[in-house]
Amino acid sequence: MSSPQRVPGRRNEKIGEVTSTRMAKTIVVRVTLRTAHALYGRGVTRHHSFYAHDAEGKARLGDIVRIVETRPLSRLKRWRLVEIVRAAAQLPTREQIAQAVGEGELRRDTRRPAEPAPEPNPEAQS
Repeated sequence: MSSPQRVPGRRNEKIGEVTSTRMAKTIVVRVTLRTAHALYGRGVTRHHSFYAHDAEGKARLGDIVRIVETRPLSRLKRWRLVEIVRAAAQLPTREQIAQAVGEGELRRDTRRPAEPAPEPNPEAQS
């Protein structure tokens, strides 16, 4: 069997979810790979993490992104961010909540107060 021929100018692309943005200009993308089991033919799900270059820092945690293969950029980085396919839902900040409902609502304790213990009835003990 011969290895598949590489088409010049065609780079490998993958789509996955951003799992980390803690490094400067680098994101970690988790790609889900679905293949058939070699012997049993049943679908098997595998995951692989790729380090990708994000020069502008556009990607956020939870985004679905497209990455493309590139030359080695560091010891682990061999991929580059091409586009953000779907942005993750962003939770509102404390300032946005305060503006919408008022600062007093944020400071108020909304937990249910503890109910006092029932007082013993001396007549019921006889």
